[in-house]
Amino acid sequence: MEFPQNVFKRRLIENDGLLLGLFVGLGGATSAELLAGTGYDWLLIDGEHGPNDLRSILDQLRAVAAQPVSPVVRVVDHDPAKIKQLLDIGAQTLLVPMVESAEQARALVRATRYPPEGIRGVGSALARAAQWNGIPNYLQQANAQICLILQVESQAGVDALDDILAVDGVDAVFIGPSDLAASMGYLGQSGHPEVKAAVDAALARITHHGVAAGVFALDPNTARAYCAHGVRFAAIGVDTVLLRQGAVRLLAQFKVAQDDQT
Repeated sequence: MEFPQNVFKRRLIENDGLLLGLFVGLGGATSAELLAGTGYDWLLIDGEHGPNDLRSILDQLRAVAAQPVSPVVRVVDHDPAKIKQLLDIGAQTLLVPMVESAEQARALVRATRYPPEGIRGVGSALARAAQWNGIPNYLQQANAQICLILQVESQAGVDALDDILAVDGVDAVFIGPSDLAASMGYLGQSGHPEVKAAVDAALARITHHGVAAGVFALDPNTARAYCAHGVRFAAIGVDTVLLRQGAVRLLAQFKVAQDDQT
């Protein structure tokens, strides 16, 4: 049984074009499977804000496995025990929210690696990631396939960005404009000029360090502007938003057509 390669990490390293992604927050395997076949490069299975637990994330990883899309799992916090469980069920790419210091970054790198590089607990006989010891030399190969993305989304994180970027083992940094706006005093105003300027500057610094830069933006024009700073991966939509907007739009269109007939 061959070791599963982390296509998302490889594409980031090779700078294989702009990788477009979608946040998946509905928490269901069926919706994740449906979205996996729509052409996005990656799907973010959201364990931070979405109604997910370990089993629902496992179900979604299984649901998208046969599709040409890379799953990224956002963890709920920095707890090494929870990170270990997500890695054991087969997540290879993790997005960790609210990183604000190099110390946190180093701890997260260690949480995702087996010794001697880290502290990930060894339980491959119980791990789907190792196919329950069906993958030869899993323990020796696993570290190289882990992709760790740190989400910087506060003023404190931006202030510490250069130190965070210097930490060995950080594969990418993802900027979250919404929480950054809140920390800057612009709650609910991620499109504020000062917030956009801060995001632009952060993305430029990440790219300058040679680390893969990522960003979240629902507005297409804003997303394109951010991507001009060398962004390698961008989340441009959320499943819940798309579903609600589509439902509202359909109802409005039907009512307009009905009114025209009366």
